[in-house]
Amino acid sequence: MSVISMTQARAHLRDPDDDDDYLQLLIDSAEQSAMSYLNRQVYADTQSMAEAVAIGAAGDNPMLSNAPFKSACLLILGHLYANREDVVGGISVAELPRGSQSLLTPYRVGWGI
Repeated sequence: MSVISMTQARAHLRDPDDDDDYLQLLIDSAEQSAMSYLNRQVYADTQSMAEAVAIGAAGDNPMLSNAPFKSACLLILGHLYANREDVVGGISVAELPRGSQSLLTPYRVGWGI
């Protein structure tokens, strides 16, 4: 179950006309990217988290979605949507601060070495 709804994604991207399947792919990718950074599974609500815990599929340190997680996912979604290719040519490029990482870092577990 996605944490970001199609309505939220469309409002964030300010593009109500794009293909639903494509936008869902980007939503799923943004959410998975955020969860991979956190090293934990994130659930939309207590019921879905409880069901995952009951069948042993919640992983270590599962958490409920919160505002910083959703905001980080929307930032990642916006990046994926705006940059549809790996390479950009003929334009001036500047790196933006990693706002999504700043939002996610307090919830990250298993930093490693």
